[in-house]
Amino acid sequence: MTPKELRAFCLRFNASAEEFPFGPEASVFKVLGKMFALSSLDARPLKVNLKCDPDEAVRLREEHEAVAPGWHMNKRHWNTVTVSGLPDARVRELIEDSYDLVVAGLPRAERLRLDRG
Repeated sequence: MTPKELRAFCLRFNASAEEFPFGPEASVFKVLGKMFALSSLDARPLKVNLKCDPDEAVRLREEHEAVAPGWHMNKRHWNTVTVSGLPDARVRELIEDSYDLVVAGLPRAERLRLDRG
């Protein structure tokens, strides 16, 4: 997955947006103001921080060398994924899971608004 493909995939989700609160080199992908992915798209190797269920986060780290505790994040809830270390389909799954976890934590009214959007 290329940086361009990663950006496009993150932006395909309902109400997603790319912001740069940490400077121009760090793309932060949010849904209704809540972060679900963070990546320095110019970095090599390409990595992305993704929210993850705590039990799943540990399992993924044990199974994949390309998955590590979230860099500069709450390591219980975030993983850093080296994109080249996993198949593209798996990276897309992890991004979608991250988005879904963030959406699940939104207030009910906002979730309903997303469903209609």
